Amino acid sequence: MSKKILMVDDDEHILAGYQRALRKQFSIDTASSGAQGLARLNADGPYAVVVCDMQMPNMNGVEFLKQAEAEAPDTVRVMLTGNADQKTAVEAVNQGHVFRFLNKPCKPETFTVTIEGALRQHQLITAERQLLENTLKGSVKVLTDVLAAIDSQSFGRARHVQESMRSFLQSFKVERPWELEIAAMLAPIGRVTLPPTVLMKERSGLTLSVQEKEMLVRVPEVGAELLEQIPRLENVAQIVRYQHKHFDGSGFPMTTPGGTAIPLGARILQVLSGLADLELKGVKGAPALHQMLQSGGRYDPDVLSAAGRHFELLPAANDPATPAISVRVQDLKVGHVLAGNVETIESLLVVVAGTALSPMLLERLRNFAALGSISSSVLVRAAA
Repeated sequence: MSKKILMVDDDEHILAGYQRALRKQFSIDTASSGAQGLARLNADGPYAVVVCDMQMPNMNGVEFLKQAEAEAPDTVRVMLTGNADQKTAVEAVNQGHVFRFLNKPCKPETFTVTIEGALRQHQLITAERQLLENTLKGSVKVLTDVLAAIDSQSFGRARHVQESMRSFLQSFKVERPWELEIAAMLAPIGRVTLPPTVLMKERSGLTLSVQEKEMLVRVPEVGAELLEQIPRLENVAQIVRYQHKHFDGSGFPMTTPGGTAIPLGARILQVLSGLADLELKGVKGAPALHQMLQSGGRYDPDVLSAAGRHFELLPAANDPATPAISVRVQDLKVGHVLAGNVETIESLLVVVAGTALSPMLLERLRNFAALGSISSSVLVRAAA
């Protein structure tokens, strides 16, 4: 965890004075302008705390702190100024989101207490973020493992859509792209609540009862309700909820408007899911896009056009460089990537090709092998 301090002031004498007085207590870097301070944030960060003067040429302290927050949101910000009017203080708090506001001249002992408080605040911020991120990663991992174990086909399709999403977002910029990638992977999570007979009838094209159809329609809502219980996945839940909502207003949920009122992530997910579904039917490239353009008002036309521009430029996929090898089930390891589907002797899909084995999936395969339900060896590639 960083404990570095960045001081930004156009007065070189003040910077040198603080360095002399505090260098034994803190690791201090300096910058003599707002522009130089931003450059140091990018080149030499992360910094735990940044302290800046208000009155600087070209870029004042509030402007600098506002940009510093965008560049390094976890860095705690402190304002140091000789102009202690109310307007300056309000701007510093509201725009620069400062932790403390100090007046010049500031005694070294006062400055030390402030910096120590800012360092504790930074520790709290980073500890909370790491806790949330680790909890989030663990929750998503468990959910994807459950989906892979219960409904391998849906998992395989979701993984394909997630890869398309990751590629698409390189050219179609959105805020928090990680939310869309997770939504693509967990879009079918509500299907884990469906009885196996309903899944089998759906895939076999058999006639579904009214009740069974209602179960399938509710899959996005069930998935969204599940994801809403996980911290920081509220937006992901909304994307999952609206994944079947059509741009013209039709589709689930029926009581909500269409168009741009649908979350952007859900509109992107629907386009990429549509491409994936057509690909499974053997329709790829320009014919797939043409078919989707003729589908009436189902898709957001702007997103569909952007997807067309992006994927037409993608090079053809190359065969994996790593050769497939046959490995006994008992010798499989976490990280092995399946080079082919694993099916039971009755042709029931257990795990889809391309899946990286997790501890849970590894245990599932070993259990099937112990019962003699699958082959004693499978084709895999080593983890990338």
